[in-house]
Amino acid sequence: MTTEAGSEASFDRQRRILSFAAVAELGTGLVLMIDPAIVVTLLLGSAVSGTGILLGRCFGIALLALGVACWPNRRRAERSLPAFRAMLAYNVLIALYLGYVGTVGHLRGLLLWPAVVLHAVVALLLLRTSPA
Repeated sequence: MTTEAGSEASFDRQRRILSFAAVAELGTGLVLMIDPAIVVTLLLGSAVSGTGILLGRCFGIALLALGVACWPNRRRAERSLPAFRAMLAYNVLIALYLGYVGTVGHLRGLLLWPAVVLHAVVALLLLRTSPA
């Protein structure tokens, strides 16, 4: 049985983690919209041009939308459940996919493995504050 104080503390931790993740995705989205080539180079260690630039900007827009949609609500924890689920799913899936790209795809940029670790840690922290 969870006490009201314990529930509030857990909600506050979840809100801080969601805030951090939202800021990270907003920042990444902005950089992708401005210069997708730098993100691809830093993450994958390869060049991108043409249609890849267009898709990179689309991904930037999607990350901006994710960051805005997942910005935590200061009110009740139940109202943050969709944001929690979206950010958890994104972080789990992107950590797995980037890990796959680095191992099976043999693409490695300077920030690939730090990005894998960051997304995995955010996912684990979110799981620790799971409302259900």
